[in-house]
Amino acid sequence: MTIQNLKSQNLLLFEVISGSKSFGLNTPTSDTDIKGVYYLPKEKFYGLEYIPQIANSTNDEVYYEIGRFVELLLKNNPNILEILATPEDCILYKHPLMEKLQLQDFLSKLCKDSFAGYAMTQIKKARGLNKKIVNPMAKEKKSLLDFCYVLKGYDTIPLRQWLEFPSFGGVAEGRGGLKQEQCGLINLPNSKGMFALFYDATCTLGYKGIIQKENSNEVSLSSVPKGEEPIGYLSVNQDGYSKYCKEYTEYWEWIEKRNGERYNTNQQHGKNYDSKNMMHTIRLLQTAEQILSTRTLNIRVSNREELLAIKAGEMEYDALLEMADNLIASIENHYTTSVLPDRPDEEKAISNLIAIREILYK
Repeated sequence: MTIQNLKSQNLLLFEVISGSKSFGLNTPTSDTDIKGVYYLPKEKFYGLEYIPQIANSTNDEVYYEIGRFVELLLKNNPNILEILATPEDCILYKHPLMEKLQLQDFLSKLCKDSFAGYAMTQIKKARGLNKKIVNPMAKEKKSLLDFCYVLKGYDTIPLRQWLEFPSFGGVAEGRGGLKQEQCGLINLPNSKGMFALFYDATCTLGYKGIIQKENSNEVSLSSVPKGEEPIGYLSVNQDGYSKYCKEYTEYWEWIEKRNGERYNTNQQHGKNYDSKNMMHTIRLLQTAEQILSTRTLNIRVSNREELLAIKAGEMEYDALLEMADNLIASIENHYTTSVLPDRPDEEKAISNLIAIREILYK
């Protein structure tokens, strides 16, 4: 089922412009995000094809089935509460039945964890040194050989360096460069990642090399004739290589999908944090403070210039952390005095949901 199906079959209950335009934070280059609520055709809802969410390929258009929407409202999910709180000028369509879902029925003290809790996880991700944005990876992928080391006394030498100058290892003096394809390895008992290293200068012993292909994920083991003496001992950081491969794949997938404007902004301000991420983090904390102190949710921000300055990277990271700490302290204080319920009235919400569906499927 697609978004086009929802619209062609008149299944929409709610459709809004969300994101920066609904917050009042849009700029000339801002995308238009669309969110909505739908109900399923009767045969799908009663059958085995329940579809809780439908989105387009870029996830800038997301629609929630009415039951899933209510479920997330009861959890005070920030994105979902903000959809229900969309300003009138950003509402594209609203079915009369949506009047049964009133924002005030869902605001609760849960917002401390849902809004502020989510914001804190974003703060942990925002520091630039831990972000792909400021940690570029070379396009040429490393191989397992780059995670192999040869023991030398109390030290280790990178395998590639040792192969080029084997005398560094105290063995094979005068041979010149060695080839990994002519090496043979055997396991050392009770020593994870450690191997005895042999060399076949004549290419007659059938050694399999350290790796058989450049993209091999494991070293190769060889049958070594009895009496052969190892020329060294090899340490293989298999875990390090696996971690590198995962990060390499994630990085270059991110490169293909990244938002060019956002990337360039972070490169230009050079503050070592994702400034758009931090803007939304501060906004979420301010929203949680607003809900607890005023018992309302107005998503159209009153501090547009301040938030856009954060997005532009005009504030130092430590100053933003201090701002976040102050907001969290304020949220904690308002939480203890707020007259909001601990959680929404689930019985009332489910009753309204049933009433909506009864009318839709009548």
